Amino acid sequence: MKTLEAQVITSEDLLKHWQGHRALTRRLIEIFPEKDFFEFSIGGMRPFAKLVDELLAIAAPALKGIVNRDSKPYTEGEEKLIFKAQYLEKWDQSTSEINKYWEQLSVEDFSENFNLFGQYEFPIIQNILYFIDNEVHHRGQAYVYLRALNIEPPFFWERQ
Repeated sequence: MKTLEAQVITSEDLLKHWQGHRALTRRLIEIFPEKDFFEFSIGGMRPFAKLVDELLAIAAPALKGIVNRDSKPYTEGEEKLIFKAQYLEKWDQSTSEINKYWEQLSVEDFSENFNLFGQYEFPIIQNILYFIDNEVHHRGQAYVYLRALNIEPPFFWERQ
């Protein structure tokens, strides 16, 4: 029988934290100029659209895999999105899916190991923290792009 340690953050608060980050990333997608969203890059980094492709390929699909204990391989960019509006729509769908799958996680699930995408064997909580960290990392790249384009990005703490 497993015993649980005291929580520092509740499951509900972790989801709220993640969704706050997702709301801010969505705002960056919105303010990016259409052409630059797909083409602008600096120093060999991928354009923001390609970074968002990665975020979309991880968040909801990975959480679905965790809930269903399905280690399907990672796939990215299977759906060819060509307009920023399509990305925003897909982002919103992904957000809804995250909420749906999150409800199916129990507190006990977070400490269980899961082989994410058949490659990353870690406790589920570590996988989820990676999803958040990866999004923050790529959003930081988008901040650099926006500043290089002389566009003032939102403050990073504005996650509503």
